[in-house]
Amino acid sequence: MARKTLGLLSLMTAGLASLIIIVHAYGESVPVTTPFSSGRADHFHEKVRQMQEFKASFSRRDLAAAATPGYAPAPSPQVTSGPRVYGVISYGADPTGKSDSTEAILKALSDAFNGPREGSLIEGIANLGGAEIHLEGGNYLISKPLRLPDAGVGNLMIHGGTLRASDDFPTDGYLIDLSASKSSSSYNYEYITLKDLMFDSNYRGGAISVINSLRTSIDNCYIARFTSNGILVQSGHETYIRNSFLGQRITAGGDPGERNFTGTAINLMGNDNAVTDVVIFSAAVGIMVSGQANTFSGVHCYNKATGFGGTGIYLKLPGNTQTRIVNSYLDYTGIVAEDPVQLHISSSFFLGDAFIVLKSINGVAKGVNIVDNLFSGKNNGVEIVKLDQSNGAFKQIDQVFVDRNTVQGMNTRATVARASMQGNGTSWTVDFSSILLFPNLIKHVQYSFSASGSSFPNHALRNVSENRVVIESDVAVPASVFVTVDQGVTS
Repeated sequence: MARKTLGLLSLMTAGLASLIIIVHAYGESVPVTTPFSSGRADHFHEKVRQMQEFKASFSRRDLAAAATPGYAPAPSPQVTSGPRVYGVISYGADPTGKSDSTEAILKALSDAFNGPREGSLIEGIANLGGAEIHLEGGNYLISKPLRLPDAGVGNLMIHGGTLRASDDFPTDGYLIDLSASKSSSSYNYEYITLKDLMFDSNYRGGAISVINSLRTSIDNCYIARFTSNGILVQSGHETYIRNSFLGQRITAGGDPGERNFTGTAINLMGNDNAVTDVVIFSAAVGIMVSGQANTFSGVHCYNKATGFGGTGIYLKLPGNTQTRIVNSYLDYTGIVAEDPVQLHISSSFFLGDAFIVLKSINGVAKGVNIVDNLFSGKNNGVEIVKLDQSNGAFKQIDQVFVDRNTVQGMNTRATVARASMQGNGTSWTVDFSSILLFPNLIKHVQYSFSASGSSFPNHALRNVSENRVVIESDVAVPASVFVTVDQGVTS
């Protein structure tokens, strides 16, 4: 058995030896004497030749890669396999802005819309999984509004470049238009993000239109040269506009054409929206609000001075305002609120005789807080809060509280006032008409009567009219009277 095994191993060794071919480092074969027939040797030489060609193919690829000069765009649209980033240059968009890029960007939007979907967001809205339309730092000329092919998608971002309206862009259009003719959901879109973008409307229409959409985010955008609205939000819920700059003309104040500014920087015609850390530097109206439950924080408006007919924030929802304005800066332009109901304005700075107007439409003012603000003027006798009763007087006034404001160079107005006076007699009249906001309205009076001398007179509040308080005693005494009045307590 051992001899048979040894013989078998000898045969295998001989067979392996017959297969040896020596190959030099440069891939050249060296003939070796073998027991093969000439036919079999030719077969093995053919195999070696094939191996040499295979090795040479790698060298050719390396040389070709090294010889590629500069950058050349991909011959066809490229989409990264993981994050689904649609680069618009590969679709033919011109990043120099010399030629029209509308169709190229629309094609990228279409591909993103028709791309992979991962479940849904709110019912009827497909989740695009965070797909991105990347403008790649280019400046693109746009001749018609950029729209998604249809409604019903969400979780999409457009970012990283500039969109500029062409000279034939429709004057009633928007560079990015999130609207749709129909939708299977209650909303057109959900969670669309517009970020790190500049919009140049070229004085032809607006920049962004968000129609009946949910949870839209507009972040770090610069919007200029609009004639209608910089941003229009209509219906829907929860559009958040933050860290952005808007102006019809690019200026930093003191523009010689300021009195001719037109348009509205932000037009909110929907509910539950927020504008945070936004600067509005030119427009006839900074923010127009006709939807409920909106909030504004860190907004700086110097869009058009009130003296030139401008308004910083206009609340145009009579009887159902539900708006909060905090930590904001109204710079030579103020706030107008029609029939304010549930309005809170606090911790804000009003510069250059900027003031607040409560405008009567149906004579209603309820649940209004204007407190803890700073007002700075130029001693022109301007009141910090004014009433516009050109359409009729305010008749339903309840829980209106204007107080604790710090005023310099302007006239204080409040719904709470305090005063004192001294006299010797039987009657003391304290006049609050120069301070109280509403005419002929005092709902609550609190007073103290301090008489000197040995007498102990009877005294009483005798009259409250024309915002004057009259206190009388039954005998003449030297006395001091301290009075607090309130126009806004619940009736």
